[in-house]
Amino acid sequence: MVLTADSVAGILVAIVALLVVIITTVVAQRLPAVVVAGPIAVLLIVLGLVSVDDAAGEVATMAPTIGFLAAMLVIADACARAGVFTWVGSLLARWSRASPHRLLRIVFLAAAATTAVLSLDTTIVLLTPVAVATARRIGAPVTPVAFANAHLANTASTLMPVSNLTNLLAFSATGLSFLGFTGAMLAPWVAAIVVEYLVFRLYFAGSLSHTTPSAGAAATPPATTDDPDRPTVMLVMLGLLLVAFVVTEPLGIPLSAVAAVAAVAFVLPRMVEAPLATLRETVTATNLPFLGFVATLGVVILPVRQGPVGDLIGTLVPDGATLLGLLLVAGLAAVLANLVNNLPATLLLIPLVAHEPGLVLAMLLGVNIGPNLAYFGSLANLLWRDIMHRETGVGRGAPTSREYLRLGALTVPAALVVAVVALWGVLRLT
Repeated sequence: MVLTADSVAGILVAIVALLVVIITTVVAQRLPAVVVAGPIAVLLIVLGLVSVDDAAGEVATMAPTIGFLAAMLVIADACARAGVFTWVGSLLARWSRASPHRLLRIVFLAAAATTAVLSLDTTIVLLTPVAVATARRIGAPVTPVAFANAHLANTASTLMPVSNLTNLLAFSATGLSFLGFTGAMLAPWVAAIVVEYLVFRLYFAGSLSHTTPSAGAAATPPATTDDPDRPTVMLVMLGLLLVAFVVTEPLGIPLSAVAAVAAVAFVLPRMVEAPLATLRETVTATNLPFLGFVATLGVVILPVRQGPVGDLIGTLVPDGATLLGLLLVAGLAAVLANLVNNLPATLLLIPLVAHEPGLVLAMLLGVNIGPNLAYFGSLANLLWRDIMHRETGVGRGAPTSREYLRLGALTVPAALVVAVVALWGVLRLT
């Protein structure tokens, strides 16, 4: 049976296929998402809803982005194995001076920086356990710093093209350079983070007003000989990597190529010492099932994007980057992110807003900040939930879904509106 994307049956099959992929990803988290998304992508091709040429073109278009993501996953893993995040944990404990307020502030800064430079997944997987352990170490409540990592992983991922997969997918559509993108998003990035922090201080005022004595906690944790050494080489290499992104992009060198070279440089010392073990670690770090899922998701979303559903959503997108237009696109993106997850929402919206770079940036604000409203908003949220259940467990401060929704309802509208207004101001000045 051959269907068309414009037929009623074709529309229903395309929507059901997308929903099956999304729901399976959320519910069956132990099952690699590509195991479901791959066969469904093939089925859509067999049914005629996606042509082989379109599918191949979509995968080819996404290939550099997927390659970049793989390289950054390897770099983040190398940083973790070199002790970067263990060192960060020691700084959090020392600088907080056993103050929950100060710890929250420092975690906000650390999560924002980690997300901007190494992407949101690094913040979720590597920084969250460190922040939770630090809170326990000084007797501070776990929930505020845990939520800070979750929210900053989304909100702080708006700064650079490399901060989030959504940014990478939309980067070329902005028509901006690496510095141009970062410059345009700097004011919205700062504005959204400040709003988040103020809301957190008010929301968690009660729990932050006191510490809970814990084993090993001290009034002012001093530096000890047990504190890890600063991983100077890795920190310098990260700085050089950012410089390389800025310098090489105007020369036409793809970000994926720069990241690939950097990934080799980051793992080379361990490769010399233990080649087989390092090779296994590197392959594991690339998370091939997730990369395959990203590629096949691009194919699964095609019949929805190219059919009447995409056309309908397109009628809601304004022509110009007025303040009202920016707010409308950001709000639409946030809603779609929470309905179908932010990655499919990004793939769906990019062609619809590509006619105006300002709208592309507003869309990214929506798909990056919007997921803080609910677990379903992004894959990073679901990963964070799993990590928190593992780190805290029942009865030890694990955040509940109700609390996630309640805090998201306070932060998302305020942070999104302020960020969009800041973006509008930047666009008017350029």
